Amino acid sequence: MKSAPAPPAAPPKPSWDPRQPEPAFPWIRSTIRIRLTLLYGGMFLIAGILLLSIIYLLTAQALRDAQQLDFKVVGQQVHLSSQACPSLANATNNEELNAILRSCLSETRQQALNDLLNRSLLALVGLSVIAFAFGYAMAGRVLSPLGRITRTARRVAGTDLTRRIEMDGPDDELKELADTFDEMLDRLERAFTAQQRFVANASHELRTPLAINRTLLEVHLSDPGAPVELQQLGKTLLATNERSEQLVEGLLLLARSDNQIVERKPVDMAEVATRALDQARGEAQEKGVELRGEQKPAVVQGNGVLLERIALNLVQNAVRYNVAPQDAGAAGSGKGGGRQESGWVEVTTDIEHGQAVLVVSNTGPVVPAYEIDNLFEPFRRLRTERTGSDKGVGLGLSIARSVARAHGGRIIAEPREGGGLVMRVTLPV
Repeated sequence: MKSAPAPPAAPPKPSWDPRQPEPAFPWIRSTIRIRLTLLYGGMFLIAGILLLSIIYLLTAQALRDAQQLDFKVVGQQVHLSSQACPSLANATNNEELNAILRSCLSETRQQALNDLLNRSLLALVGLSVIAFAFGYAMAGRVLSPLGRITRTARRVAGTDLTRRIEMDGPDDELKELADTFDEMLDRLERAFTAQQRFVANASHELRTPLAINRTLLEVHLSDPGAPVELQQLGKTLLATNERSEQLVEGLLLLARSDNQIVERKPVDMAEVATRALDQARGEAQEKGVELRGEQKPAVVQGNGVLLERIALNLVQNAVRYNVAPQDAGAAGSGKGGGRQESGWVEVTTDIEHGQAVLVVSNTGPVVPAYEIDNLFEPFRRLRTERTGSDKGVGLGLSIARSVARAHGGRIIAEPREGGGLVMRVTLPV
């Protein structure tokens, strides 16, 4: 019997890192306040340098003009002396006198210019420090409304849409920005309120008829005298109804998980992963998939039900989209014959770099790197859209990503060499 064809090799991993590179100096942040301070101080420094250069050139020209004066001594027994120019006593005629005077004046001029330059530079440095400090203080005062807007936006962040900036003061650009932000918050609050009302109504309007249909189908299926065809039709309708219930639950959970989590409690991701493994163990045994991995304690602040949904969705996807075990005939000329090694799912939890990490790895079909992002879209599956699969409703990864974002974390998928995926969920501790 011919051996089964070898699975295609996994595509090469992308050489680029999707995460943003960390800055070389994370403690230095180029804020608007710093830029305005540098602008104010830099302009003052340039103006001071120009003013100092002009004063220096004018002073040098004045001293140079004064140096052109010639002296003439008439008479006998004239004695000249100077502490600044002691060589005057050695002059014997007018030429020597003028030469000595020019030399002394040149030295005195250069010394005066050096003193002027040094003292001016010290004054410029001192005034520059004052100018930078004054510019920093003024920039902070001018930009304080922006800080108020930023703090209000952080407090809102999907948790408290009732907060407003309500900025007072002159009707300038910053007040116009704050008023526009308040109007946007009003619209967002109305939109979120309407969404919550819709979710509450949909929970009742959609669940109730599906639950009634399920009850009626179960009652008819419990009748031992029902024809075989009717029982088969009832089972089909019951499976379809169950799929519709899963779809409704998934959509409602996806709508609720898009917001930030307000009430948070300590949740151990190791316990969450263990429960998910227990719920998926029966399905894994039916498919011949091995569940393994070490769950180390990793406590986060969040909603336990939603976090358990992340782990359960990832584990169920890893089990359902796995390699199917093959028998000896399909395995071909494998050593020793017998059953080929089945697929596996590895689930680990740990603390890495101050964050809780949940990693779900599995064997499975080869996933191209360019299709990774599509897997997180609602109703999207590998190489299919919306329909064509009975393994789920296509919302598992979308719900997992929404729940991770609601907890301030993220989820990253990478193709595994040989086939399958590596799902990494990071959550703040």
